[in-house]
Amino acid sequence: MKILIVMDPGILVPPKGYGGHERLVAMFAREYLKLGHEVHLLVTAGSFIEGCTIHGYGKEGFPPDKRDARKAIFYAWRFLWRHRKDFDLIHNFGRLAYLLPVLNHPIRKIMTYGREISARNVAFFNKLPNKNLVFTGCSSDLISRGGVAGRLETVYNAIEFGKYTPVREVPADAPLIFLSRIERIKGCHTAIAVARAAGRGLIIAGNISPLPEEQAYFHQEIEPQVDGKHIRYVGQVDDTQKNHYLGQACAFLFPIEWNEPFGMVMVEAMACGTPVIGFGKGSVPEVIQDNVTGFVVGDKQAMEAAITAAVRLDRSVCRQAAMTKFDVNVVARHYLSLLP
Repeated sequence: MKILIVMDPGILVPPKGYGGHERLVAMFAREYLKLGHEVHLLVTAGSFIEGCTIHGYGKEGFPPDKRDARKAIFYAWRFLWRHRKDFDLIHNFGRLAYLLPVLNHPIRKIMTYGREISARNVAFFNKLPNKNLVFTGCSSDLISRGGVAGRLETVYNAIEFGKYTPVREVPADAPLIFLSRIERIKGCHTAIAVARAAGRGLIIAGNISPLPEEQAYFHQEIEPQVDGKHIRYVGQVDDTQKNHYLGQACAFLFPIEWNEPFGMVMVEAMACGTPVIGFGKGSVPEVIQDNVTGFVVGDKQAMEAAITAAVRLDRSVCRQAAMTKFDVNVVARHYLSLLP
């Protein structure tokens, strides 16, 4: 099968640094290739994935200015119309508008959402004549909030489990970990409170949001509690560092204060064998398997109480259970199973 993957221009595929969706695009491109398909990508000019054909458009720079974003739409329209008979599947991770020229063409199309779904946009496209179009969201919770009629399937996000080192045992005094962008809705302040109440050390990792209110949050509420011993802030981490810190922790804390669409870092922790304790908002109840890969809790007191049970979980079972649900091979095959 000949597959075209589409992504908004602005960030290279794979990304040099930030770029969650671009990482997914690169990962699925490589996996489709492994499954024996011919893979093309309509992505930022300068991108490169070995074995795949890149059709570059737009330029590197995020966020792109409004004029460049408009140009990208017209370029994608021309490209998809000219090549409408060249592909068996278009898997779109970018704007829904890109699919407009081929909406009613027989070519099979998957529109994947990893962020909030615009019910108005989807409803509008569903009213137009269309063929072989499937919408997917990265969690059932995300889909339920969209309030969208029509075919909208849950297909979870994925990671490459082979890139994460399982740690089967950690010391009795192993620290907890919080890894995320440092902003209030991610709940770093709650993680600190839970760690202190439990008498456990805490590693905090992640970049600080550039927004002024989030900068104030970090400097006023988080930074004063970092002592370098019990509460450590290690800054933004790359993939190697992430693997190291997640693996040495006894449990991963995910005390979110918003409806997280998926929460990839939970699965990354599980891939290292580290159980996750998260508040039951958004996708958390779908990602965590209670008493296997962690615990879903309602407040910080319950989170603290769950630590004792979490450290007793079998870390090998934690990784294996997550792998059967979230490994890229499993999820890529799920996507392809949706095709008519």
